[in-house]
Amino acid sequence: MVTHRRNPLLIEHIELLRESFRESKRYYRYRIDAIVVLPDHIHMVITPEHVEEYPRIIKAIKYNFSRQINVAEEQSRSRQHRKMKPIWQKRYYEHTIRDEKDYHRCIEYIQHNPLKHRHIENGEVWRYMSV
Repeated sequence: MVTHRRNPLLIEHIELLRESFRESKRYYRYRIDAIVVLPDHIHMVITPEHVEEYPRIIKAIKYNFSRQINVAEEQSRSRQHRKMKPIWQKRYYEHTIRDEKDYHRCIEYIQHNPLKHRHIENGEVWRYMSV
């Protein structure tokens, strides 16, 4: 999932993002196998209890985060400048994992992503990653 215009707000608002995941889990049962949060995008491997709920899970996470960000920003803006801004790109990339080899490839991609985007140096651990 990528933020609108790659706005780097995810790490800055990591607690709101965490709360968005907690809120989505009130309605949908899924396991987060791996996740990495970068300033402007997220990669994750999740296992929903009901695979057909995957799009609804993503929608719930994005919706909850957007709502919370807009509320926080509204409190700090004057009334005349209040307007809901887009937070996320409309689409996201989805991949169904087919086998164990594919699963491990996805996990490795997630682990390598902070290094790829130069947020860490080789050997360092990215703080916003589960694996």
